Amino acid sequence: MVNNMIITAIKPQRRGNKRASLFIDGKFALGVSSTVLQEAGIHAGLSVSQSEVDNLKKAEQGQHAMNRALQYLSYRPRSEYEVKNRLQRYGYEDDIITTTLDRLRNSGYVDDTAFTTFWKENRSSFSSRSTRLIAQELKQKGIDSETIAETIEDINDEAEAYRAGQKKAHSLNTVEKYEFRRKLGAFLRRRGFDYEVISPVVNRLWNEQTSEDKKWS
Repeated sequence: MVNNMIITAIKPQRRGNKRASLFIDGKFALGVSSTVLQEAGIHAGLSVSQSEVDNLKKAEQGQHAMNRALQYLSYRPRSEYEVKNRLQRYGYEDDIITTTLDRLRNSGYVDDTAFTTFWKENRSSFSSRSTRLIAQELKQKGIDSETIAETIEDINDEAEAYRAGQKKAHSLNTVEKYEFRRKLGAFLRRRGFDYEVISPVVNRLWNEQTSEDKKWS
């Protein structure tokens, strides 16, 4: 025989109306978000079993994980792997994490294909680097090899190296050719470019800079 309990009161918590304190048989049982209450159809006077209370607690944990994930995603797009790692760091159980990722995926909040496009475009616009380094970064973020290959296939390393080197070259406009080549080459190597790409780009930027200097001399 199942001994059901009665939800005797639902009281808004002091910090706002998005959470409430749930009282069962006259005693405080747990804090619950309004979203979970609505989805579960909970109201005062309802008769509930212990398993239903346990399910409510599980749903509350899931909503909490969802809120944490959405907050993490509010700063910039993330890969599914990044979100999973963050939720693991918060200490959520595996089934809660799996359910949360399913909800995020179905709602379009996580999309690894869209994320790789964002990452590539962001790098190209603000911090150009080689296809090899971009692929390495995406791999570290849990993106599969096929998606990475499709993402980087249209990146031109020489064009990216030139874009990356332009700003750096301006800061080297007072140094001699040897120092210019050494410092700019080292900078581009840190961005993941190979010598075969770096050499012509450095020569091009040196020639452009010296031509500009002659124009104003």
